[in-house]
Amino acid sequence: MSPIKVGFVGLSKSGWASVALGPPLLANDNYTLTAVSTSSKESAEASAAKYSETTGHKVKAYYGSTEQIAKDPDVELVVVSVKAPLHKQALTPAIEAGKNFFVEWPAGKNTEETKRFAEAAKAKELKTMVGIQGWHSPAIKKIKEIIDSGKIGKVMSTSTIALLSREAHAWGPETTASSSYVLDPDQGATMLSILIGHQLGPITHILGDFASVSTTSTTLYPTSTLISDDGTPTGETVQNRAPDHYAFSGILTSGVLINVVWRGGYKSTPGRQQFIWEIDGEEGSIRVTSDQSGGGFFNIRYPDLYLNGEFVELERNAKTDPSGGYQGNTGVGWEEFAKGKEGVYPTIEDAVKLHQLLDAIKLSGETGRRVDL
Repeated sequence: MSPIKVGFVGLSKSGWASVALGPPLLANDNYTLTAVSTSSKESAEASAAKYSETTGHKVKAYYGSTEQIAKDPDVELVVVSVKAPLHKQALTPAIEAGKNFFVEWPAGKNTEETKRFAEAAKAKELKTMVGIQGWHSPAIKKIKEIIDSGKIGKVMSTSTIALLSREAHAWGPETTASSSYVLDPDQGATMLSILIGHQLGPITHILGDFASVSTTSTTLYPTSTLISDDGTPTGETVQNRAPDHYAFSGILTSGVLINVVWRGGYKSTPGRQQFIWEIDGEEGSIRVTSDQSGGGFFNIRYPDLYLNGEFVELERNAKTDPSGGYQGNTGVGWEEFAKGKEGVYPTIEDAVKLHQLLDAIKLSGETGRRVDL
């Protein structure tokens, strides 16, 4: 079978796509990079030159509108990794051109955009994948294996508490200036939509969907000081228009009671746990912990896992994750997508469901009432 020809939107010489998405894609023989598209001619040419050298073959350079890369006959799969508010303009031409696609979470800046992507993709029978990389986390896979084996009996309840530390410089008292758009809820990149979405995607994947949810949310850091990439304050302060603390509980369709707490903006002081997750069954329990910054982000972190108090070694795929870093989850995703109907990966339909859950959490926090899904 010939490699899938990829056109990559947002693959520059640096940034998230070049660090987390591109390397495992290029290392997979099921794919070949044929074109890149960025916002400017200069960055597109620089990216094409870099990846032409990396792959050993010519990579085309496009810039501006993504219509060009979408209509390229040498592109079968369009990969989109740009800021959430730009998802619509970047992805729409690919769907209209009838191209299969990958889009990074949140796959649109709101539920309506994501639903439109899903409807259009379904109408054209497109194959889709969304960057909810935590689905492929070794911890998530092992937890599912343990639960399915019956080692802890029937799952009764689950609780998580997670921290977004101040050192992350986002959604708290300090925010990197280049990412200040995350403080504006209209841009679709709030703490709820990005971080909590990345966490709940994998959790609901293995434990089941929410049937109802009740939320308390608040903003304890109403303003954020903007800082440069090197950590120097710019002198500008902006309003944080979305909550930075969430506590919500609910019942899953499986009957499991779930409690989730997220805190944003605290310093990573000694002894402050970044992430704790417990799953209690009638016959035993699973505990997941991490003291890494961002430990609750299944998409990029490998937490420690314990079964009935005993440490469980997690298996990592050396082929998809040669560096032992967070590229592994993405690498597994590319492998699963290449399997076609046999693959297990989050689709645009899964993204719609996750958006609807996040909307319910937000609505409950705003109205003070339980929301049924």
